[in-house]
Amino acid sequence: MTEDLGASARTGRVSERLFTLPNALSMLRLVGVPLFLWAIVTRRDGLALLVLALSGITDYADGKIARTFRMESRVGQFLDPIADRLYILSTLVGLAWRGIIPLWFVVVLLAREAVMLVVLLHLRSRGQIGLPVHFVGKAATFGLLYAFPLLLLAHGDGVIAGLARPIGWGFAWWGLVLYWLAAILYALQAKFVLSRASHRPRSPRAR
Repeated sequence: MTEDLGASARTGRVSERLFTLPNALSMLRLVGVPLFLWAIVTRRDGLALLVLALSGITDYADGKIARTFRMESRVGQFLDPIADRLYILSTLVGLAWRGIIPLWFVVVLLAREAVMLVVLLHLRSRGQIGLPVHFVGKAATFGLLYAFPLLLLAHGDGVIAGLARPIGWGFAWWGLVLYWLAAILYALQAKFVLSRASHRPRSPRAR
């Protein structure tokens, strides 16, 4: 999520470590982005499906490991949302290029990203760093990252494709609705943060 780029504003202690298992998983996902684009454009659907599936698994695993074993780091807070966004963007482009998903679906998701960018830029212009990650936003990302491999799998014939199609679109609609719901919640949260900041008493200036 675009808003996750401001995740350094979270409460709680995070480390400055670079070499952790969650960070390695995030870096591995970043390496997979160009591999996925090459596979989807050259119609190597098996490889593209494998990369997408691994990206979804590692997306869940790096956060789970970081929270369970207290390996949360500022590098991880930076890398994880970037990997999410790059996978979603590259998958949208690749699947739309192949005609697997309609163009309107891409436009609606990108419009949401544009809205969140405006919200974050407005926050930064008022001296606010960013917004903490919201559960709804993470659930939306989860839905989309699991929808895309299923939709790719559904782009074919046979029983498996027939089963994957409704499940994939179910995840896609779930992710799309939650994505916009998260944007509304972040906008309301931004309004609250700015309102609280404007009513905060200012310290007297030194004379």
